[in-house]
Amino acid sequence: MPACVETQQRTDGSADVFPILSSSGAESLSSDEKEVAAGGTEGEGSAEEHPAGEDSSENSSSSSLEEESDAEELDGRRSDEEQEEKESLACCNESGVKCLPPCEHCRNENDQKEEVTPRMLSGGQYVVQLDAEGTYQCSLTGLIFEVTGAVKITYSLLSWSKYANLVEKPWIVGGPLFDVRCDSTPALTSIQFPHSLCLGDHGAGMAFKVLHVKGEGAAIEPSADYSASHVKWLVSSLSPVGPLIQSQEPVQYHGAVILYKVVDEHPSLSFRVYVATNNDSFIKDISRAVKHSNKKFIKIDKPPVCQKLLQKGKRYRLICEPEAEITPEEIEFVDGSLLKLKSYIEVYLEKPDDFTLSLVELESDATVWKARLRESDWIHYDQNKNEQKRSTVSNVKKRKPALSILEEDELCSKKQKTGNTADGIETKILTDQQLMMIAKLFGRQWREIAIECLQMEMKDIEQIQAMEEEVNMQKFLVLSKWRDREQGNGTAEALYRSLREKASHEILQALQGFSARC
Repeated sequence: MPACVETQQRTDGSADVFPILSSSGAESLSSDEKEVAAGGTEGEGSAEEHPAGEDSSENSSSSSLEEESDAEELDGRRSDEEQEEKESLACCNESGVKCLPPCEHCRNENDQKEEVTPRMLSGGQYVVQLDAEGTYQCSLTGLIFEVTGAVKITYSLLSWSKYANLVEKPWIVGGPLFDVRCDSTPALTSIQFPHSLCLGDHGAGMAFKVLHVKGEGAAIEPSADYSASHVKWLVSSLSPVGPLIQSQEPVQYHGAVILYKVVDEHPSLSFRVYVATNNDSFIKDISRAVKHSNKKFIKIDKPPVCQKLLQKGKRYRLICEPEAEITPEEIEFVDGSLLKLKSYIEVYLEKPDDFTLSLVELESDATVWKARLRESDWIHYDQNKNEQKRSTVSNVKKRKPALSILEEDELCSKKQKTGNTADGIETKILTDQQLMMIAKLFGRQWREIAIECLQMEMKDIEQIQAMEEEVNMQKFLVLSKWRDREQGNGTAEALYRSLREKASHEILQALQGFSARC
């Protein structure tokens, strides 16, 4: 039956026209307003994944709400959440706003919202302080908050797999799941959740609602509106909430391909290739599963966003040039948000040569995603690891674990201001002023660079962030800690060598300038 269009009044009094289904469509299913019981048969799961060919059935979406799953969730929040958050942002522009390449099927949105960048807390939490009435969009997560006054909002990204048994057919996951808290709930009138769907010309055949988790159960609540990128929900109470969708036609997703390389002593190359919806919860689950694997991996930084939409039920093939062992060669795409075990494709190459990976849709033979992988994409990681091992062996007897970070900073400020003498030339230690200049040049990937290039521990970064709220000071303290650890080798040349594979041209240019003055 053809869809109809109805005008609905927004809460602010302005009219907004959007399509809904006729009485025989999905929106007429008022029974979905009922409370959904949490009790359901659940299978055992682990943090490991499995190759896509082994079991990509939706029947494996059963997950556990037992104490084991709760403990895992809490543990995940406490460990490496910021690394997972970085990997979960599939594509960002220079300002940090999550974005996709223009989609010819999606309609443009012209409404303007004030962008806010949250402060990150330990445990993967975000916090924003909004000072006045208005509509604000988080630059990192895409969440949009509508408030009537000054509020402080704290929120975090959750996994759908923990709540899989609360999502009942015909409803499916539409976007990431968030736990949102506010110091003044009445002032937070609505939240718009980003979704990963391409509505195209099929919006009239879709119904959007939200899953609102309440204690041991959940309610499927109506949405107030939806757009090409978001689902709007009027706040009733605050607890985990995420968008759901019901569609009479095949669902099309904005997709992402995420690459990880096995780190071992073998000269051959082994990769995991994940084909996912561009859903932060899904991508965070992938990051967590890789982290908990028995093997060690590094993430390969390639443009992840698919250039063609992914559709449930369609088959795709991964192709490698030159030829490689690929298992499985073909997959049937499903949204794995509810699956505790995330499917992946294994790629194995006997010789460590450069190669190209392409994901192709079998039906049309169209290329969905393509990337060229080179040895330089991962070789710097191995070099840094070797340097870290040598540094650990040489300095193991010099460690003073009783000192806190601030105590180390104070101690170092009293130490020598000049470094090692090589070939009769005295090299100067970087000053506080120089480190602050470098700190201000770092972008939003500074934590990743500190871990990969400067061998910083995540716990040290979190301790610094807990003590200092200002971001540039956080960066400065991390660089200062690196300088203290290097002792007489905390020079511009040494920092340049450590950062040259990852840092921006501006940073490297500044360090070269410091070296020239010595």
